[in-house]
Amino acid sequence: MTAVAPRGLSTDELAARVARDIPHGAYVNLGIGLPTRISNHLSPDSQIVLHTENGMLGMGPEAHGDEVDPDLINAGKVPVTELPGASYFHHADSFAMMRGGHLDVCVLGAYQVSARGDLANWHTGRPDDIPAVGGAMDLAIGAKQTYVMMNLLSRDGTPKLVPECTYPLTGVGCVSRVYTDLAVFLIEDEGVAVRELFDCGFDELMHLLEVPLLDRTRQGDR
Repeated sequence: MTAVAPRGLSTDELAARVARDIPHGAYVNLGIGLPTRISNHLSPDSQIVLHTENGMLGMGPEAHGDEVDPDLINAGKVPVTELPGASYFHHADSFAMMRGGHLDVCVLGAYQVSARGDLANWHTGRPDDIPAVGGAMDLAIGAKQTYVMMNLLSRDGTPKLVPECTYPLTGVGCVSRVYTDLAVFLIEDEGVAVRELFDCGFDELMHLLEVPLLDRTRQGDR
C-alpha cells in the first residue's frame, strides 16, 4: 500500500515534540540518526541525563563551531557538548547500564514498527545492505520504555507502521510509543492508538495505513 503523505512536522519539530514527553529527571539514550536531534530541544531545567553507548553520561546538545572537540562525540559520531557533572566510562560499563535496566527511556529510529510494538531497525534483509545492529537490541529490551522516532512513510510511500514486520526484528513487543511526522501513536493492549495528529486528519491517516487505529486525540496527553 502506497500513498502520498501530507507535509507533517520537520525533523527538528518532531525532535522537539519527543523532547516534551521525556520525563523530568529521566536517564535517556538517544539512538543513532533522527533521535540524536532531541538533545538540542531538552530544557536545561528538565534534569534529563543523556547516556551514550560509547561511554558518556551527561551529554549536552550537538556541538558547533568552536564547541567541537573531536574526542567528544555521541554513538553516531556527531560532535556533542558535555553538561556540568558529565562522566566517562568503558564501553562495557555503558552496555551494562543498557542491559541492566538502568535507563528510563531510549528513543530509536526504525525501518518498521508492528502493531504489537515489535521493532525492526538494524537490517532491511536485502542482500546488499550492511547490518548495523550496534546497541539497538540491548537498548530496546533493556530500557524501561522504548520510543521510536521516524517518518511514518518511506520515500516510496510505503508505511513503516505495519501489521507485521517484514524486516529482521530488533526486539519483540518492546515499543510503547511511535513519534512520526504525521502523528503520535501509543502501542496499547487494545491496539494502536493515535494520540496526536500533525497536518493530517484521522480518516486520512487511516487511509495511509493498513493498521487499525483507535482515536485518542480528544482524550488529552497520556
